[in-house]
Amino acid sequence: MTEQASSAVPTVRHVPDRFRYEIAADGRTAGFTAYRDRGERQRVFYHTKIFEEFSGRGLASRLVREALGDVRETGRRVVPVCPYVKAFLERHEEFADITDPVTPDVTRWIEAQPR
Repeated sequence: MTEQASSAVPTVRHVPDRFRYEIAADGRTAGFTAYRDRGERQRVFYHTKIFEEFSGRGLASRLVREALGDVRETGRRVVPVCPYVKAFLERHEEFADITDPVTPDVTRWIEAQPR
């Protein structure tokens, strides 16, 4: 995962104090995927957004792929409450080994978290 933004190549960075990963394109923040950590083992993704002016460029896929790669490196597991992250995982079996199902308990828990 790249820490510095570049105008030529979209870059993803983890912003832990905001509980999200951001993607930058053309020198500006183009979108984000938000999460909350549930205990020490699960990272629950609940929302992904690419700003309209950046849509159609494949940025959401790149953002989620790099975020999931970072989750793997931390030894955590992914819980895809976010519909986009869920759909991404259905298309990319290489992350199946770090994916946990969305249960009613997880849904209640994420709904109770501050945003």
